[in-house]
Amino acid sequence: MNPMHDASTSSASSASIAVATVRQLFARPIRCDASQFLRREISARMLERLSLIKIQPQQILDAGCGEGRDLFALQQHYPAAALLGIDAAAPMLQAARSANAATRSALKVFLSNLIGKPRLESAAALLGCADFAQLPVASNRIDLLWSNLALHWHPQPHLVLAEWARVLRTDGQLMFSCFGPDTFAELRELFQAQGMPSRVLPFVDLHDYGDMLQAAGMADPVMDMEKITLTYADPAALLADVRAFGGNSLRERARGLQGKHGWRGVLASLDQRRDNDGRISLTVEVIYGHAFRPVPKRNSRGEQIIHFNPKS
Repeated sequence: MNPMHDASTSSASSASIAVATVRQLFARPIRCDASQFLRREISARMLERLSLIKIQPQQILDAGCGEGRDLFALQQHYPAAALLGIDAAAPMLQAARSANAATRSALKVFLSNLIGKPRLESAAALLGCADFAQLPVASNRIDLLWSNLALHWHPQPHLVLAEWARVLRTDGQLMFSCFGPDTFAELRELFQAQGMPSRVLPFVDLHDYGDMLQAAGMADPVMDMEKITLTYADPAALLADVRAFGGNSLRERARGLQGKHGWRGVLASLDQRRDNDGRISLTVEVIYGHAFRPVPKRNSRGEQIIHFNPKS
C-alpha cells in the first residue's frame, strides 16, 4: 500500500488541495452514488473516443477506479487484457472488490446456463491503494492508462502525468478526463457575491494540462473540452450533487456554510437563479486528454538514441 502524499512544495501546476480531506470525502462510497450519472456519461464518451484508436492493450491501468465501474466497461471492450485498478481511498477499493465479485458470479451463472458449463473469458481485475503520482507499477508496463474524473483531486497533477508517462510502454496510450475551471461556476459566483470564502476548487485549465503532457514526454497530446449544463428543481438537490461529486477539499476551506443562516442564504441565492422553466443551472466543464508515449530519444544515462532503419 502506497498512500497518497501531501505535497508541501509550491508549484504553478499545484492546487491547494488537502489530500487527507480528499480521502475523507471519498471514504463513504454511498456518499458518491448520486454523482454516478455523470461519471457513467463521461465514461461512455471516453470509450467513444477510444474506439477511434485501433489498439489491443494487454495491460490496462485505471487510475482513480473508485468502485470499479469503469473496470467492468474496459473489460467488456478488451476481454483479453489484464486490468489493474488504483485508487487512493481504501473504502472505494473495497466496494470495487465486492462489485467485481458479484459481477463475475453473475457472469459465471449466465455462461453456465448459456453453454452448459462455467467459463470466464477474463481474469478479475487487480486492485491497489496508492497515490496517482507514486504508482506501485514498474516502468514500461502499461498499454492503456485510463482515468475518469479523478486527476483534478490531486494537488500536483504535473507529477501525476509524469508518473503516468513512466509506467506506459512505448506507444502506450493515455486517456483521461477531469473537471475544468468553469466547473461549478455558478457556485463560485454566488460565494463571491455573498462575500463568502470560495468552496470551489481552482480546477486546472485545458492548455496547462497540454503543457504538462508535453513536459512529461508524451507525444501528440490531444486536448478537448465540453461544458455540460445540469439543471435542478431544488437548490438543496444541486448542493447534494456537488457534495457527491467530491465536495470541497481545499486546504484552507471554511467549516460548513457559516451556520444555518449561511446555509439558508446559499439556498435563497440559488433559488433566485431559476430560469424561465423554473430550473437552476449548474455548469460542469469536462476536459478530455489523450496522448501516447513515444519512442525514447535518450537512454537512462542521458545518451541520445539513434534509430537506424536501413533500406532493404
